[in-house]
Amino acid sequence: MNLQTLFQDFNPSKFLVHVCLMIFTALFALRLDGTVHWSFWTVFIPIWFWKFMVIIGATIGSYVWWRYPHFRLEGEAYVHYKAMLISLALHLILLMFELLVCDKLESGRHLWILVFIPLIFISIVSIAVCIWAVKHDRSFELELFCSVNILQFIFLALRLDGFISWSWEVVFVPLWILMCLSLVGVLYTIIFAGILLRAPEVNPQQRRTSFNSALGYTFLVIPILIFQ
Repeated sequence: MNLQTLFQDFNPSKFLVHVCLMIFTALFALRLDGTVHWSFWTVFIPIWFWKFMVIIGATIGSYVWWRYPHFRLEGEAYVHYKAMLISLALHLILLMFELLVCDKLESGRHLWILVFIPLIFISIVSIAVCIWAVKHDRSFELELFCSVNILQFIFLALRLDGFISWSWEVVFVPLWILMCLSLVGVLYTIIFAGILLRAPEVNPQQRRTSFNSALGYTFLVIPILIFQ
């Protein structure tokens, strides 16, 4: 396998997000365990870097859009630009939630339900964004994640504030349901990939794409399920 084949489907933006989340998760766990004693503002640096890159990318994209009008005539340029603006707006609201979380962890002067308001708002808006993305054949991973977890966010905020005294197993019921559906999806992708591998009429590109999807979903869902 050469490098060109290996990195043919490489997505730099997703790679950046996943690396930032991985580093943040490690730092956050170390901070909660008391292994490091940094402020939460420092622990959240990978998250700040992610949002900074989103803002920089949207700024450059908007500059090119307004500076070179001829790009607007290319195919679905307007759809791409609208998608970028929608993504920027959602990331800015998500940044507001992250800032409130950081301030809450440092000072404890807010109710968690107030901290979660931006995230709940994103979840509601993401339903409409998902519909728009489907109509225009756009990806919507973040929006889908937020929209299907709206009930989980509400339960989590109420439990952290003590408004409900349910056990954590009950609080995470919406997430259990979502993970069960995700496992069904993983099994489907694995079976589908196995069928394509045995089908002689399918070209190698389709086989490779299907196999990579099944492998990716498996390594995404199983660790999350173990973590829960």
